[in-house]
Amino acid sequence: MAGPLKILVIGSGSIGNRHHQNLIKLGVESILVSYRELAGDQLLLALDDSALSGVVIATATNIRSELILLCAERDLPVYIEKPLGFQQADLELIYSKTQSIASRSMVGFMMRYHPFFKQLGDIDLSDVYRFDFTIGHDVTQWRANWRFADSYAASPAGGGVLLDLCHEMDMASCLFPHATPTRVSCVGHKDFPGVDFSTLISLDGNNAVHGSVSMDYLAPVGTRKAVLYGKSRVINIDFNALRFIVDDGKDQESKSISFDRNEMFLDAISDFLALIEGQSISACKHLPVLGLVRESCESIALAWSMRQFTGNLSDPIE
Repeated sequence: MAGPLKILVIGSGSIGNRHHQNLIKLGVESILVSYRELAGDQLLLALDDSALSGVVIATATNIRSELILLCAERDLPVYIEKPLGFQQADLELIYSKTQSIASRSMVGFMMRYHPFFKQLGDIDLSDVYRFDFTIGHDVTQWRANWRFADSYAASPAGGGVLLDLCHEMDMASCLFPHATPTRVSCVGHKDFPGVDFSTLISLDGNNAVHGSVSMDYLAPVGTRKAVLYGKSRVINIDFNALRFIVDDGKDQESKSISFDRNEMFLDAISDFLALIEGQSISACKHLPVLGLVRESCESIALAWSMRQFTGNLSDPIE
């Protein structure tokens, strides 16, 4: 592609701003726009810019499919924030209409770029029979000058912790693709009907592996961990404390790293730019190309459709 890349970033929230700043850091012309300010013809005019190389979609989940289809009609590759969609019908529509750009587009499963997850990609996990992925934090302390009630996360259509923190579902699906959701138990909140605040997902496979994924908006101490139980060893990962431990019952191998979280976002958006230009991509074994992550996206949508609320919180959520 001749000339410098020009990327339109739709969605001016925290993640859209992050992508915008990273694109600028990578020497790309980035145009950041708020979806709410793109009314009708303005959106079409922005997408019809002949100088555009691609589009980053960082809007609320429930309005992404329309934008994806508009980009596909214009043969514009897209980087779509996770989740791609939360209803099976939307996913089927997206995949049926994006065949021409699927190999040049990506879904924002940035945890696939975490050094410890990339390390898992190089390990033989065939003896793993059980896995547990968990993430939790206090949503009211998430970001400065941010209120849960005013956010996309508070919407029953596309909000909630399962979709908001679905990286753990993606990691489980990526490593154990035959493990599918069988039960999804949720705790809600009386002030936000249909929004899950704490969710536990059970997954079973047909290849002697099963496990769980849990996520919540409530933990006073941020948690992000994974444990893989194998017949020959147990792999214990703390993504926050940056520790990777392999224990075979006789010896324990421990690894710690220094790591800036933004490196994952930079690596992911760099790979998106490389896909656009037909260049070589990074060493990420499980690259989240749109055409390759359908099974993971469908697993997330299936889990969302299976939610069963077992109770409701009553404490105020500011």
